[in-house]
Amino acid sequence: MRPWAALTAAVLLVTACATQQTEEPASESPAEDAAAAPMAEPPVKGRPAAKTDRSPAARLAELEMLLTDFERLRRLPSAELAREQEAARQAFNQSRTELARVRLALTLAVPGSPPGEELRALELLDPVIKNPSAALHGIAFLMAAYVQEQRRLFAHIQGLQQNNQGLQQNVQALQQNVQGLQQKLDALRTLERSLTERRESAPKRK
Repeated sequence: MRPWAALTAAVLLVTACATQQTEEPASESPAEDAAAAPMAEPPVKGRPAAKTDRSPAARLAELEMLLTDFERLRRLPSAELAREQEAARQAFNQSRTELARVRLALTLAVPGSPPGEELRALELLDPVIKNPSAALHGIAFLMAAYVQEQRRLFAHIQGLQQNNQGLQQNVQALQQNVQGLQQKLDALRTLERSLTERRESAPKRK
């Protein structure tokens, strides 16, 4: 299974569990609901309305949007990906919302991004990871794990390439040694033939 496919499955599973836990069963009696529900306070002039949390359905929609967007970004050429990253950067600078932050980190974590962008993605995800109550805490945590794994694999590949270069250099050195030994052997054979010819051409003593 591809790393991002596993990440997608994990995010959807965690979100589904969180959605089931946050949803409360409805009361059997509408009358009981009406009696138990507190009376809404009238709005006070000059006081801002209280901020309400997003519903589980809205959070799930955001997660699906981010994952679908990531799959789309992975197929873009480098030039178009750079434009998407710049647009996400401007959107985050203007709104500074959690969703804009995670989406910018997602665009920077796409394979094929310029070197160093994965570090910027981790920096963007860090505040969301450190806030367990954040709506996108789960996907931020999994995205950071994905980026770290990609960095580990990249470092491993670089190590293999360096080892391969070292092996190629060793092979070239061995080939040069073999060529040198072959030249010495050819020289010895030439000398041997020369000595043999001299002995055969020399007059025999009576």
